[in-house]
Amino acid sequence: MARVASTEPPADASVPEIDLGHFSIGDRIPSHMSDCFGCGKDHPTGLHIQSIIAGGPKLESNFVVGEFHQGAPGLAHGGILTLACDEVLGHLMYLLKSPAVTGRLETDFLLPVPIGSVLYFKAEIVGVSGRKVYSKCEGHLNSPDGPIAIRARSLYVKVDLSHFTTSAPAEYLEKVKSDERLKRDLSVFEVNP
Repeated sequence: MARVASTEPPADASVPEIDLGHFSIGDRIPSHMSDCFGCGKDHPTGLHIQSIIAGGPKLESNFVVGEFHQGAPGLAHGGILTLACDEVLGHLMYLLKSPAVTGRLETDFLLPVPIGSVLYFKAEIVGVSGRKVYSKCEGHLNSPDGPIAIRARSLYVKVDLSHFTTSAPAEYLEKVKSDERLKRDLSVFEVNP
C-alpha cells in the first residue's frame, strides 16, 4: 500500500528566513500568467486572487466569490474554495524563490460561503524539510478578522522550473521572453533548487 504524504512538518523541518530580493513587505505577488484561473487578471471567470507579502513567510490574500464560482444555489462551490486555498498556498513559493507543485492539500469547510462574499486569506509556511514545503491558510469571511469559513494545510514539493516550461505552450514562452515584467517576476525562482 502506498504511503500517504502528511501535511504536518516533520521534527527536522524549519521555518525559513525570507530574503525578499526585489520584493518588499506590502508588495503584491505577481501573477505567473495573466490567463491563470486562480490569479490571472485576464481570465474572464477566474478567481482573480491577489496576494500581498505580510512579512516573514506569510501572505495575505483576498478572493471575491462571484456567480461563476457557485455550487449549491447562492453558495460557493467547495472545489472552487479548495482551488482558492491551493492558489494562495502556492503563492508562498515566491517567498522561497522556488517553483513547487502541490503534493497534498487538506481542506476543512467550516461555514457556507455565499456568492458576493469576500474571503480574506492568511497563509504561512510552517516548515521546510529538503524539497518539501509545509504551509497552512485560513479564509476569513467578509473581513480580515471575520469568522473562519475555510482552513487548509498543504505539502508542496520544490521542482525545477523546467517542470513547467517543458509543458508550456510556445506562445507563453515567447510572451515571457518579450515581457520585461514577467521576466523580472519569474527571475526570483532559482533554476535548480
